[in-house]
Amino acid sequence: MDWLQIVVLSLIQGITEFLPVSSSAHLILVPVFSDWPDQGLAFDVALHLGSLGAVVIYFRDEILRMLSSWCASVAGRGTDQDARLAWWVILATVPVGLAGLLFKDVIEQYARSPMVLAFGLIFFGLMLGLADWRFRGSRSEYQLRWSDALWIGIGQALALIPGTSRSGITITVALMLGMGREAAARFSFLLSIPVIVLAGGLEACELIQTGVDVHWGDMALGTLLSGVSAYLCIHFFLSFIKRIGMQPFVVYRLLLGIALIWLFG
Repeated sequence: MDWLQIVVLSLIQGITEFLPVSSSAHLILVPVFSDWPDQGLAFDVALHLGSLGAVVIYFRDEILRMLSSWCASVAGRGTDQDARLAWWVILATVPVGLAGLLFKDVIEQYARSPMVLAFGLIFFGLMLGLADWRFRGSRSEYQLRWSDALWIGIGQALALIPGTSRSGITITVALMLGMGREAAARFSFLLSIPVIVLAGGLEACELIQTGVDVHWGDMALGTLLSGVSAYLCIHFFLSFIKRIGMQPFVVYRLLLGIALIWLFG
């Protein structure tokens, strides 16, 4: 891989992983519009590692409180709001884990076409716009019930369809349940941690089994760029949606989806 491919792929992963615009759609489209070779499984693992590091560092205080309270609840010492939030993150991860095991091969084989991407971008973009305009409330992530977490988790499972956007669909469902914008985004970001761990772990296992050569310099640079761009993206996204909301992302998704239909329809 040359340095330009490393930089472009790393920035795309870091920026789009947490924005409601579908990182998978953008990464799938890169080889469509360029003659770059496939980046390989090792580099995918590096990009996921960078994104994971960014969200863990950004929410480190919340994560430490959640882990401490969750361990206390498991030990029978009571359940507070941080422990409940940790349980809801676990519960919301179950549907996507099951869906990934059952449908991963089918989706990778049949659902990665530009037209599927266009449908996911447009349809779920409109759903995001509707949720932000019509259903948004003021509930925080600490006011979620177990049923809310389960519905958000079911929505997250739909993100296996390219073009949907994991952050986009989880924020959409959270807004429809009456959460505020920032709370919906924060819960979506927390949900990304186990999902990235599961996806990165699966890719790492496949990498070990294939025994391919690893270019450690490329991986290190990709991890760093992905992590820094993801951290900045989280910071500015939370500030942006507080003032402006989700509509600019809805417009972007619609324009990108229409462009894909025009180009490949």
